[in-house]
Amino acid sequence: MNATSPIRPALPRAFLAASALALALCAGAAAADELKFKLSGDMEVPPVATQAAGNAKITIDKDMAVSGEVMTSGIAATMAHIHRGKAGSNGPVIVPLSKSGDNAWVVPAGAKLSAAEYKAYMDDELYVNVHSAAHPGGEIRGQLMPSKAGMGK
Repeated sequence: MNATSPIRPALPRAFLAASALALALCAGAAAADELKFKLSGDMEVPPVATQAAGNAKITIDKDMAVSGEVMTSGIAATMAHIHRGKAGSNGPVIVPLSKSGDNAWVVPAGAKLSAAEYKAYMDDELYVNVHSAAHPGGEIRGQLMPSKAGMGK
């Protein structure tokens, strides 16, 4: 007589459910755009002659949540923001960044773009600007370019 255990048929179903959940979580993580880019004075409008430089890693999720950090060197930064504006033009601040160290800025937890700001992002119309006392309008800048990374348009 071969009695089957009621636990045995449940194991494959539990494994399949766990696998489906893991795939769903991975798909959600893949839905984010992670952009890595440089900041420099020559991208400012008008261009700024400076030795300052920066590197940014900004992530924008499909739900329009924003996260990331900016690391700088050669600058006594006073403020940093994500602005709305095309390359070659200036625009308003949409996400103020928080100072997290001597040369580090982070996107505050819970930051989100509006639908109009997300559309501007997809159209390459957002940039990071780092300001200083010497250059209050911005000393170094880097454009978020999802289209060049194969994400936008």
